[in-house]
Amino acid sequence: MQFQGLIFGVPKEIMPGERRVAATPESVKKFVDGGAQVLVEAGGGLGSFFSDAEYEAAGATVVANVEELFQKSHVILKVKEPLFNNEVGKHEVDMMQPGQVLITFLHPAAPANHEMIKNLTAKGVTALTLDGIPRISRAQAMDALTSMSTVAGYKAALMAANRLPKFVPMIGTAVGMIPPATVTVIGAGVAGLQAIATAKRLGAVVNAIDIRPEAAEHAKSLGAKIVETGIPAEIAIGEGGYAKSLPQEWVLKEQEAIFDTVVKSDVVIATALVPGRMAPILITEEMVKAMRPGSAIVDVSIDQGGNCELTVGGKVIEKYGVSIDGTKNIPGMVPSSSTTMFAKNIFNYVSNLIKDGKVNIDLDDEIIASSLVCKDGELVHAGTREALGLN
Repeated sequence: MQFQGLIFGVPKEIMPGERRVAATPESVKKFVDGGAQVLVEAGGGLGSFFSDAEYEAAGATVVANVEELFQKSHVILKVKEPLFNNEVGKHEVDMMQPGQVLITFLHPAAPANHEMIKNLTAKGVTALTLDGIPRISRAQAMDALTSMSTVAGYKAALMAANRLPKFVPMIGTAVGMIPPATVTVIGAGVAGLQAIATAKRLGAVVNAIDIRPEAAEHAKSLGAKIVETGIPAEIAIGEGGYAKSLPQEWVLKEQEAIFDTVVKSDVVIATALVPGRMAPILITEEMVKAMRPGSAIVDVSIDQGGNCELTVGGKVIEKYGVSIDGTKNIPGMVPSSSTTMFAKNIFNYVSNLIKDGKVNIDLDDEIIASSLVCKDGELVHAGTREALGLN
């Protein structure tokens, strides 16, 4: 049996506001049917509306003591990166064991996570990050980043609309027509396209910015007006169709090209990411200063540092009269849909990783090689090594 002899641990997520969980009763049953034992922390699924009784019915063992769960498990399945657990007074990394496998979103290149990644490495944990999964056909069913980006783009548009002090659609009233809001979406990947579609449904006038011609065409097909950046395609497009990390001179040219569009927008939704690297700064302080008071920015890319120079991770701040939303777990605000998608993604990823009851770190497998962060005390993730100046 594929998972014979292995113990999977599913702790409750502890990031404030995070309601997702790494396994559903449906995915637990699949692990158990494959020969695994699954430990789920008591109350772990309540935020996504899954009861302890449902997990037990699927074959899981519900564990009240999270330290016991970390101690007994061979593989830890999580949604978000390890954090300090205030209930037990310990960091989740400190509860982990040498040789233990961790599968989650680590966003290892983000500066806020560097210390945690160093500690994971020193602990001897084998850590794999789901945001490192490549965009290839074989990995589509494992691609949690795409799944969560769908949720994040949808919810980001609603969050911005909720904060905006004016109507989003054009409204006809007895005193005349009130014009629609202007929404600019930076980055027309999965999250950006969903944000565009949602903003259009809400009745906004929508602009889209993406340095990749094909992505811009997708945005145009949804009714967005395309803002030209002037970035040559050979510089813009990287492996798998993702955006490449641009040289600084081209970043400055992009900032200049989008300046007028950004400052005239009522809402800016920023989703531009470079896989395994820091998110590019595209919205400068100067732009924010020039925006109309009451405007709103939602920085979906904050897990990798953010696209806005002023975004504070995990907080909503106001600067120059503009609200800047750095919420770090937007998909966690839509827990039922996001957990169902995430649990299927992580089961498929684990199924590729584990053969005959053994975790197989096969570096010839592109999926594993690109998502491996650290193993046997060595930090191997290229983007993180670059961010730490180790290359």
